[in-house]
Amino acid sequence: MALFLQHKEPGWLLGIWKMEESLDEVRHALDDEPLWQQAQRAFASPHRRLEWLSVRLLLFRLLGERKEIAYLPSGKPYLADGSAYISISHTKGYVALLVGDSPVSIDIEHYSPRVHRVASRFLRADEQVTPYQGDLTWGLLLHWSAKEVLFKSLEQDEVDLQRHLRIERFDTQEVGLFRAYEYRTEAAGREYAICYRLFPDFVLTWWVTSPGPWPA
Repeated sequence: MALFLQHKEPGWLLGIWKMEESLDEVRHALDDEPLWQQAQRAFASPHRRLEWLSVRLLLFRLLGERKEIAYLPSGKPYLADGSAYISISHTKGYVALLVGDSPVSIDIEHYSPRVHRVASRFLRADEQVTPYQGDLTWGLLLHWSAKEVLFKSLEQDEVDLQRHLRIERFDTQEVGLFRAYEYRTEAAGREYAICYRLFPDFVLTWWVTSPGPWPA
């Protein structure tokens, strides 16, 4: 099956699933008829069903046991048994999942030059984007993705990606960590360490309380 990546550190576990299976194959792998029926009722789109079920299959593969994912009114996912914190993201062809002993947040974004068209909506005047191997798209995607991670972490309404979130300048590498700050809550100015990794067709960013080094 398509477990694309799995990475574990003390206190957190990250996984990416490449959605190569058909709906029937995912249904067979899950072997959970009530969950299949729930997906049937919740989503008319076969693609959305596949994403939703792939997340649950990924969670099972990472933890080795079945866990129910529930949602707050805001849409934030959580484990119904309260055994861990989770964060979910998906992009073209992939779903990503982060599980932690403390709050976590993850985002995955497909590589696309279209990010240049919307850069003015999320970049601040005091933010500097650096290219990767001469391609500025990677740097822009990391800024966008990191702000999605921060937005999920804040759990606040009316977050302005320009006014309330700032990314400190960093030199874009294949794997790294950079600093980010939020100015939306009473803890305005709080610093976040955002981890990232570039893949051939997407970027991955995530936040955990105590990030560990990515293996070489």
